[in-house]
Amino acid sequence: MTDIPEPDRIEGAPHPRHTAHLLGQSSAEQDFLASFNHGRLHHGWLITGPRGVGKATLAWRLARFLLATPDADGMFAPPPLTTLDIPQNHPVLSRTIALSEPRLFLLRRPWDEKAERLRAEITVDEVRKMKSYFALSAADGGQRVAIIDSVDDMNTNAANALLKLLEEPPARVTLFLISHQPARLLPTIRSRCRALRAAPLSPTDLSDALTQAGGEVAREDRVALAELAGGSVGAAFEMTNLDGLKLYTALIRLMSTLPRLDRPMALALADQGAKRGAEAQFDLIVSLIDLFLSRLARAGNLHLLPPEAARSESALIERLSPNMQAGRAWADLAQTLGNRARRGRAVNLDPAALLLDMVLKIDEVAGTLAQR
Repeated sequence: MTDIPEPDRIEGAPHPRHTAHLLGQSSAEQDFLASFNHGRLHHGWLITGPRGVGKATLAWRLARFLLATPDADGMFAPPPLTTLDIPQNHPVLSRTIALSEPRLFLLRRPWDEKAERLRAEITVDEVRKMKSYFALSAADGGQRVAIIDSVDDMNTNAANALLKLLEEPPARVTLFLISHQPARLLPTIRSRCRALRAAPLSPTDLSDALTQAGGEVAREDRVALAELAGGSVGAAFEMTNLDGLKLYTALIRLMSTLPRLDRPMALALADQGAKRGAEAQFDLIVSLIDLFLSRLARAGNLHLLPPEAARSESALIERLSPNMQAGRAWADLAQTLGNRARRGRAVNLDPAALLLDMVLKIDEVAGTLAQR
């Protein structure tokens, strides 16, 4: 069982329950503490924000706090708490790390023993297991907690079963629902939860969080990595493992030849994402192309240059997207190429051909804008 992959862990990074310190989410922490100190602890908390910014780490931190903190007892109630920290030697800490805490239920995509792989979604049977779990009395009568990572993975029947649980919550149970795309959830689920927003990390927090997760980033690369990763330590971890900064630098070097595209450079980039076993690098190149087009679109529409993620990028963006007309053209192209990439993946189109086609379309738009 120890070899079974965990669906809520980024490959190569520690699971969020092992993270010692949460960085960049002090606002969400203080919102929760204020609710706790005023005796207004909601039974359902929807933790939202971009993927990889620490939502799961926040959920585990909140869970440990609740499980380790005794309830206030009338006139002997302690003063308001100012931190979610618990003692390092508290048994709750070691039990949650070992997934042996009897008052905590972790709901995530299950392992299919017959197919020997993780299931693609959380099913209604898993929600029923959670409901049955909380039907049992807690051994010490204290708080009980569930972490759902993520609620986005639930199928329709599972979501409806969760809704019933939120409508009639078990006594002394707090549910933490992690969602990367809350707009896609049932409105009734959102309305029955209190929201906690996890924000993108600053360059410094992102660098420190990446180091804590076992990755490394040079001080001079902090801003660039934060820009490319969108403040997500999860995205930053994957990007450092795949030399994302070097890839983006190569992409900017290629885009600098627009509107007279350097074909050998374009072919080299396409070949780099088409190597055998390079599916992750192919996905990263597609994401970086989309990111570059988005940065072009924002610069043209907002007349505001983003911080550089590669040398000479600002001058390139200013040249290719000097006005709103150009910004709209790049935004339209980003949507078109995104759809083409999804269709290409679905029909197993040759990766090199797909990447080269994307670059040629960018060259075509650049040529059209240059003639205006």
